[in-house]
Amino acid sequence: MMREKCAVFGAKSDTDVFESIYYALHSMQHRGQESAGIAVSNDKIRGHKGMGLVADVFKNAYISGSVGIGHVRYSTTGDSVIENAQPFIINYAKGSFAIAHNGNIVNQRDLRQTLELAGSSFTTTSDTELIAKLIAHEHVKCGDFVGAIQSTMKQLVGSYSLTLVHNGAIYGVRDPGGIRPLCIGQKDKNFYIASESCALDIIGAKLLRDVKPSEIVVISDTLKSYSGPKEKVCHCMFEFVYFARADSILDGKAVYAVRKKLGMNLAKQSPVKADMVCAVPDSGISHAIGYAMESGIPYSEGLIKNRYVGRTFILPDQSQRDLGVRVKLNPIRSEIAGKRLILVDDSIVRGTTLKRIVSSLRAAGAKEVHVRIASPPIKNPCSYGIDMQTSKEFIASERTVQQICKVIGADTLAYQSIEGLVDAIGLGHGKLCMACLNGEYPLADKQKKLTDD
Repeated sequence: MMREKCAVFGAKSDTDVFESIYYALHSMQHRGQESAGIAVSNDKIRGHKGMGLVADVFKNAYISGSVGIGHVRYSTTGDSVIENAQPFIINYAKGSFAIAHNGNIVNQRDLRQTLELAGSSFTTTSDTELIAKLIAHEHVKCGDFVGAIQSTMKQLVGSYSLTLVHNGAIYGVRDPGGIRPLCIGQKDKNFYIASESCALDIIGAKLLRDVKPSEIVVISDTLKSYSGPKEKVCHCMFEFVYFARADSILDGKAVYAVRKKLGMNLAKQSPVKADMVCAVPDSGISHAIGYAMESGIPYSEGLIKNRYVGRTFILPDQSQRDLGVRVKLNPIRSEIAGKRLILVDDSIVRGTTLKRIVSSLRAAGAKEVHVRIASPPIKNPCSYGIDMQTSKEFIASERTVQQICKVIGADTLAYQSIEGLVDAIGLGHGKLCMACLNGEYPLADKQKKLTDD
């Protein structure tokens, strides 16, 4: 499975915001389990962060303030160490601010070198510190914080959703392509900014809208909106297929409905005779329900998940991921023995996890195992915040579907089509980043320039 970026959250209230941020981060723990942090402000910005899960990091910690931001992290740029945990608190000539980031800056190396030549020093390997130093540098130059963010956005190539605290206000910033999700919520007179709408639900806030691509939202006594540089909109298709929680709404689309339709489209495209449809939990469940609805084949649980084990993509190396699969999933022998199964999952990256699952189903007595995948084959690296950096990681990069089927030990294998994916998401082909599928990178011109330079 894939490892993914982070989650950010911001809160502005007349009362203390710590509890809201804590529970919001807890609801987005699926986006990162390496570290967690919260920074709040009254007259001064104070923070607490640590390695591990939200509940562990804040077990005996509490910081009060009426405005604040939070972060859970999985590293895509920078080492997995406490120094890279967020939010970062930046002190500079114009004052201070806190910042948290979800995404990946493609040109971070060049920008870092430029700042170092100008006299800046770095204490972490995170591209979030780079963004913070750029904003501080530009603020000193122009004297306006929003203007500093706008100038910084013009220099950044890549994906980013940001939350910031500055002078008693929270800021939400989304990259010009809208690659990473970000939304705005409200409860009474309190405002929130979140990576996913599920974080708003957990604190009883209403989803107002998504932060628009290239928008800067500033919330103090009122909500104000500013624009950054314009680019082609290119929402990450994998947010809809896998990364976001199924109960979230991204860019106006209910994730659960999208996933169910992906399963329905898959059943239309790749039918097979079987006795039961089951899912690789949890991420395959919505897809499998859609497949069962369209095919008329009953859906049932074939695998039980240990709820106290995190997503296997979070684990840092393959040997740990393999052990994680055995600890995490166990077949229900009484349900699958002697049956022809359709096993539905969201994606295949390396294939090692799925191979173990198919083997365990056969060992538990499954007569046949037909694998159906809700996304098209993943063949290309991601530059925008998903930890899959080389084509060598992908089982589909140099193998046919038939060859992959043999490797994972299935009776048959079928993937979603590009057309079925676009139809299910419903945003149109021109508004999706599908570079990991088709090699068409939305920031290709800028990335090529970086390579040529």
